[in-house]
Amino acid sequence: MIGSFTFENLPCRVVFGSGTIAAAKAEVERLGGKRALVLTTPQQEAQGKSLGAALGPFYAGLFPGATMHTPVDVTERALTAMKACDADCVVSLGGGSTTGLGKALALRTGVNQLCIPTTYAGSEMTPIVGQTENGLKTTVRDAAVLPETVIYDVDLTLTLAVGLAATSGINAIAHAVEALYARDINPVTSLMAEEGIRALARALPAIAAKSDDRDARTEALYGAWLCGVCLGTVGMALHHKLCHTLGGTFDLPHAETHTIVLPHALAYNAPAVPDAMARISRAIGAADASRGLYDLAKRLNAKLALRDVGMPENGIDKAADLAVTNAYWNPRPLERSAIRDVIARAWAGEPPGATKAAA
Repeated sequence: MIGSFTFENLPCRVVFGSGTIAAAKAEVERLGGKRALVLTTPQQEAQGKSLGAALGPFYAGLFPGATMHTPVDVTERALTAMKACDADCVVSLGGGSTTGLGKALALRTGVNQLCIPTTYAGSEMTPIVGQTENGLKTTVRDAAVLPETVIYDVDLTLTLAVGLAATSGINAIAHAVEALYARDINPVTSLMAEEGIRALARALPAIAAKSDDRDARTEALYGAWLCGVCLGTVGMALHHKLCHTLGGTFDLPHAETHTIVLPHALAYNAPAVPDAMARISRAIGAADASRGLYDLAKRLNAKLALRDVGMPENGIDKAADLAVTNAYWNPRPLERSAIRDVIARAWAGEPPGATKAAA
């Protein structure tokens, strides 16, 4: 039975295909931009310069300083760069770190954004930005940070390392997983979520087996787009709260943290969301959704333990305290001791286990 729901379609233009980065100049012009600041990480600076050359007279400059978790001090340096070159829009080329910086700039200045993702992060499809200051990551949801246009170019993902493709892809799956039990769930988003999970669960092993499999890369980018739309359309729950807490507090790598935490957060919520569990199981072809996602990460040779990505064991209690502070809505009530067990299992890299409610 279909119950009552509210669905809001986000106003974002998407250009999808191969070789579509060639449309960047026209898209900047379409947005009314005259002077575009290109944003990248230090590792993608050369790509940023090439894009700048392609933008021709619309190219104002390059800021190659984007980094994980959108630190406020980096945003302030980028603001200085914007003013120095008199930029009136930004073009974000890269993964979630670069997209996040573009959003932070848009939140502060109101400039238009053209986003060109090179990973499967999905942030480009959301009106959400997470920012870190003094070791604390907070999120803001505001229509002002939704990119006006996103160019998906499969060619840009062909050189994405297999390991990063795996963790970035599971990061995307996490968005769709939580959309299936969001407080503001709706039938349209649920269809997109299940299809996004299915596409990525099928594509990622194919990419691991043959890194230049264009069909698999295309399906993965398609799945990432769908999962990103889900993240942007409905709310988040325990999984994202844990990842924001862990990433911001311990400076852990974003995609790897999502990959490790997802099976455990899902196992915690499993008793409260049987329909979501059934949909996920169907999408990934596994009898148990939580264990199936854990096994998928293992099959892709992704790291399975938070201790292996830099989290100290003595941080488990601090993370548990933060996870239940200013908590996101969650389908199962948050119990500090049970959440601590979830984090401890993820820290050790153990398979996900059922967590019983307190008596």
